Amino acid sequence: MTSFLTEQEQGGTWLGRVWLPEVAGPAVVTVRDGHVYDITSKTAPLVRDICEMPDPATYSKTAKGRDLGPLETLCEHPISTDHIHFLAPCDLQSIKACGVTFASSMVERVIEERAAGDPQLAEDIRARVGDVIGDSLRNIQAGSEEAANVKAALIKEGLWSQYLEVGIGPDAEVFSKAQILSAVGTNAEIGLHPISNWNNPEPEVVLTVASTGRIVGAALGNDVNLRDVEGRSALLLSKAKDNNASAAIGPMIRLFDDSFKLNDVRNAELDLRVTGEDGFVLSGHSSMNEISRDPEDLVCQTLGRHHQYPDGIMLYLGTLFAPTQDRDVAGEGFTHKIDDVVRISSPGLGELCNTVRLSTECAPWSFGVSHLMRNLAQRGLI
Repeated sequence: MTSFLTEQEQGGTWLGRVWLPEVAGPAVVTVRDGHVYDITSKTAPLVRDICEMPDPATYSKTAKGRDLGPLETLCEHPISTDHIHFLAPCDLQSIKACGVTFASSMVERVIEERAAGDPQLAEDIRARVGDVIGDSLRNIQAGSEEAANVKAALIKEGLWSQYLEVGIGPDAEVFSKAQILSAVGTNAEIGLHPISNWNNPEPEVVLTVASTGRIVGAALGNDVNLRDVEGRSALLLSKAKDNNASAAIGPMIRLFDDSFKLNDVRNAELDLRVTGEDGFVLSGHSSMNEISRDPEDLVCQTLGRHHQYPDGIMLYLGTLFAPTQDRDVAGEGFTHKIDDVVRISSPGLGELCNTVRLSTECAPWSFGVSHLMRNLAQRGLI
């Protein structure tokens, strides 16, 4: 593969992590002039530490570092403890996610719930919902009077759902997507729970947020979604969302500086391409400017006086994308197959690439917080 950052993107301020075989642990890295530099130090042994600084971008640009080689070369390395390879760019941050933040995807969540995991029934319900609301949800503001009127119309038609509450009501859906250190990075395998027969990728922007609530950067993410499991019951959300290798974040965090700010996130355009060994190709697109809740509002609903995160958070912002394209059987829509290659890209944020496996077949998560702390102590970094 080529570099996951274009030449123009490499001019941004990047922060990430790689696995270093010689220390059997992670290093904090940045990109300068097309090369990857290890900037791990006693001052900042963790990505979390840099994100807590007053000016993470300036520190990442100026910190002393060791050249690990060209970015393109490291991108070619296999995911193996014997090779330097990219990890998810976060470390001690809690990994949270917001759901149903786009009105169009909210409709799909309602359909999933009503279909109870049956793709054919979902097609019938999809047509009915479309007849009732048309495009009235486009650009609707969650929590507004207009949103309340749309909700009332759907309830009147017998299409009420708990997803309506979080989709267009005043309170956002925020859940724990993955455990600290359990997310996988670019080129890694992503996992599907083996009980699922109807699932899809969810291309998203993931905010990097300091403990104070200050948004310091952003990355791309794949919030792997088990549509049949969550569709059976919203109480199965954790089972549908938090499984081995089911959260991908990467390729790196682009820190906010003069060249990249929160408004760039608000206007980000995401592209998705799924390529199967069966020759099937799925293309999708998600525009952040169609989100129903502003990213700052989602951060405030997640972190504040009501809930503290002393090591900060990584916050998935949700997706506009909900695939309905048939893959095998007419009316059954899209679902993943093993060995699908999923590419999520956005100008300014690079490309996140992963290969689909069962969660039971992906490499088990074995390097937790205790392992990280012992490793850093052995290296004299803490």
